[in-house]
Amino acid sequence: MPAFRWFYVNRQPVNVDTLPDKQAFVASNELESGTLETKEICRILGGKGKAVVIMGELSNQAARMRTQDVHDVIKTDECKGIEIVEEQTANWDRTQGADLMTNWLSSGIEFDAVISNNDEMAIGAIQALKAAGKDMSKVVVGGVDATQDALAAMQAGDLDVTVFQDAAGQGKGSLDAALKLAKGEKIEKKVYIPFQLVTPANVKDFVTKN
Repeated sequence: MPAFRWFYVNRQPVNVDTLPDKQAFVASNELESGTLETKEICRILGGKGKAVVIMGELSNQAARMRTQDVHDVIKTDECKGIEIVEEQTANWDRTQGADLMTNWLSSGIEFDAVISNNDEMAIGAIQALKAAGKDMSKVVVGGVDATQDALAAMQAGDLDVTVFQDAAGQGKGSLDAALKLAKGEKIEKKVYIPFQLVTPANVKDFVTKN
């Protein structure tokens, strides 16, 4: 009977560091996603300003890690002038992102940047900001995923930062790992496909990747 093989793709198992032989986790390293996003927002702000953070579903590991990335970046010397004035969840959802932003605006919260755990919530925030008549050139908005809608928002001048998660690369990484196991070759327990920063300067390169 052939040996049992199992691959976890994109969703990290609880016991990822103790996976048995012939099992592997293939994904992108969430330590990069929120880090790339927040470092670029910090660069645009010149290392100082006020920010709001929109989190994904709190039970989701990606949401927790991306939010931790934000906090880790603003602790660095280059970005310690950035203050987080609000941080709440919108559960990865565009409508909830818009509602949350509307509530923040109604309560008079002032901020220079929106750091969102994903593009959908960032787009919702943009919709609320525009509905409130805010000048989008004065608010830095970032997300993660580089979805088609996000890339369109960036080309329209509304979204400033996103991070490309290479789904095709993850699929190829899984296939490569499977082939190595089939040949009896050793593989790493964790196979990471790099995230990539997307800005208005290189957005055209990613439009064709989705």
